[in-house]
Order: sequence, then C-alpha cells, then structure tokens
Amino acid sequence: MTSIILASASPRRSELLTQIGVAFSVQPAHIDETPRASESPGDYVERLAREKALAISTDFPGEIVLGSDTSVVLEGAILGKPSDEAEATTMLTRLSGKTHQVMTAIAVTKGEHCESLLVVTDVSFRVLAQGEIAAYVSTGEPMDKAGSYGIQGLGGIFVKQLKGSYSAVVGLPLQETAALLANAGCIVWKHWPSSTESQS
Repeated sequence: MTSIILASASPRRSELLTQIGVAFSVQPAHIDETPRASESPGDYVERLAREKALAISTDFPGEIVLGSDTSVVLEGAILGKPSDEAEATTMLTRLSGKTHQVMTAIAVTKGEHCESLLVVTDVSFRVLAQGEIAAYVSTGEPMDKAGSYGIQGLGGIFVKQLKGSYSAVVGLPLQETAALLANAGCIVWKHWPSSTESQS
C-alpha cells in the first residue's frame, strides 16, 4: 500500500487512520496558527490543514501528505485548546445547553497539487452542572482538546445530539479522508486484508 504521511501529532487522528487500514508515518507540521484579520472560522481551519500538508510535502516530494485541523466554533467564535483549567471551565460553561459547530478540514497533497475540504458538524450539549464541569476539568482530559472536551472520551456524556460526522468531531472525517486519498491515487479499501489470505 502507498504509505501516507500524516502531518499531525494527534493520537486521535492516528487511531482513525489505523481504523480504516491506512499505512502511514507521522511527521508533525509546525506552522503559525494565528487567525488572520476578518478570516472566517471555516476559512481559518481549511487554511491550516492546507498549510500543514504543504509544509511537510516540501520535504517529501511525490509522497501523499495528509494535513488536518479542527476547531470548535460557538456563535462565530473559535474555541481553541484551553491554556489552563480556568479557561477550560469557562469554555465548557459557555458550551453548556447550546449547539456549537465542530469544523474539521482535511488537505491531501501530492507534489504541488493540494486538494482540501471542510466538514462541519453540529454538536448540541445538554445543560451541564458546575460540579460535573469541575470534575471533568480535574481529569485533565480537556487540556489538549479544541473546545475543552473529547467526544470519544469522558466528555461524550455531555453530547445531547450530533448532526454530521462523528469521526470529524474526533479529528478526522473518515469518508471524506478516504475520498481525497483515492483522488491522490491511494484507494483505501483495495489494501484491506482478506480473511482468506490470513488463513493461507
């Protein structure tokens, strides 16, 4: 199978790629993630995904590079990763009882060609008690996650409703990722092992 380079250190993205049978190596991209003036959240997230993929692609010409970025957006404001427990508490209090958007962009490069797309998922939180917010923050789980929660972890109990891609909320929209990889020449399902092969 064509090896993919994942331009992200996110363990969740690695787990999702492994889930769909993609062979890959990890080369985290280090770019300036400062939003530009008057840049919309969607444009911001897609730009970062493209810049991550292109930054790594320059060192690996001809290789397929996958970049991705995720932001939690509430009422037009980007909620990034919290800097401390107080900020995590504030974010979760703001998200309580409201619907927010999780915007995940992916970009696939091969050579100088870069194709990207944005996936937006609506996530509704039930009303959260201050005690459970405090208990959740004290676990440390929110500290490395956009919006201060992980839907695949303990924070999953906060989600009342989800409209869109669950895997995109975790960090990588699988259907769209497979489609972009196929466009770049790596058809994921063609490399799945056969049960008959494993028995021979």
